[in-house]
Amino acid sequence: MAVKLDVKNLPIYVKVIIAVLPAVIIFIAGGYLLISPKQNEIKKLDAQIDQQNNKIATDQAKAAKLETLKQENEKLLIRLNELKEQLPEEKEISSLLKQISDLSVAAGLEVKSWRPGAKKMHSSGIVSEIPVAVSASGTYHDFAAFLSSLTRLNRIVNITDIKMASPQISKSRALLQISFTATTFSSVTEEDKKEKKK
Repeated sequence: MAVKLDVKNLPIYVKVIIAVLPAVIIFIAGGYLLISPKQNEIKKLDAQIDQQNNKIATDQAKAAKLETLKQENEKLLIRLNELKEQLPEEKEISSLLKQISDLSVAAGLEVKSWRPGAKKMHSSGIVSEIPVAVSASGTYHDFAAFLSSLTRLNRIVNITDIKMASPQISKSRALLQISFTATTFSSVTEEDKKEKKK
């Protein structure tokens, strides 16, 4: 049994709803289908703009520091060159070791043995270490005078593994048996760099 709808006898507000409702539904659905994808695209573009603005701000901050960094780099290069002057070249090592030996004798130490070790690359990779194992005898003050004279060299010399033992009285002086390792450094040569790569 079919229901008959008499449109002529419907109240006016129902007629308005029937006339307006499809238009409202079409308007809302169309707005949702057309505007929603654009809003997602706008959100993505806003995120990209924010990202670009952050990158610009970071780059501007870096650019502002650039001049300061250049000046600092220049100072560091000058300091590096000063330090490189303290590193003897390969050909100067033997004369530096002779100088160290002469200083030990001048300080009053009697050198018993002088054993240069094998040259090896420092962990930094920018210098080579040349260790020398030294055994000597002398007083504590003789050894201190020797260490003091090393500080006046214009080259870098590290003294490590110091051992003092067996004091013996000789001519009213307490002579110690002293052993230590004197390590000097040299600039890394191209050969050294090639050796390290192997």
